[in-house]
Amino acid sequence: MTFFALSACASGQGSRTGAASEETRTAGAEDKPLGKADLERVAITDADLDGYEVEQTLAAPMASRRTADPAECAPVVQATGGSSGFVATARIGRKMFPKEHGPGTSMILASHGSGDAARVIDALRTAAERCKTFLDIGVGFRYDEVALQPDPGFGDESVSLRLTQLAAFDEDDEPVRVPYAVVAVRQGATVAMFYAFNRPGVAKGPAVVPEEIIRTQLDKISNPTTSK
Repeated sequence: MTFFALSACASGQGSRTGAASEETRTAGAEDKPLGKADLERVAITDADLDGYEVEQTLAAPMASRRTADPAECAPVVQATGGSSGFVATARIGRKMFPKEHGPGTSMILASHGSGDAARVIDALRTAAERCKTFLDIGVGFRYDEVALQPDPGFGDESVSLRLTQLAAFDEDDEPVRVPYAVVAVRQGATVAMFYAFNRPGVAKGPAVVPEEIIRTQLDKISNPTTSK
């Protein structure tokens, strides 16, 4: 089994610093959570993205059980699979593959109640600030070079980070360095979690979540009546 397969299995489940403002938390709590059917209706499709093929992926509403060492880094390892430590009202998944050669991008849409959408963003931001390296306990891979990126300014609030997975199946093996990128965006009570990684031999340089994917998805959440 390759590191790519393990990553897929695990995925089932200036910088803006500090806790989310009280205003943001209140706004998140007041937004009505979407049900699964609503999330399916606003999720991007092939018709929305020129040059991409879009596939459904599995996602469950329960909180992710992925853990890390140190434990405070768990929100980051959970985000590499598009999830969080918060139960969702509904959660669905999509994967976007460029029709031309290049890495794919995964996305999980999750709807939350009681202000948890804001807490998801806050927990990820805080963990990314504090954790520069950690161990994914379930898979046994280490991550390092965790770097919080400048706030991209998407939605009501957003977090962007990059990190590197050190994939090795034996202690004597030289680990393969796999660049990851994560962008999490809260729009009302919905959190869109995007993540991408560069599979060795397919792409070089830092992993990137294409901005066109993020903006297209956020537009559909904001304007569901215009969805294709």
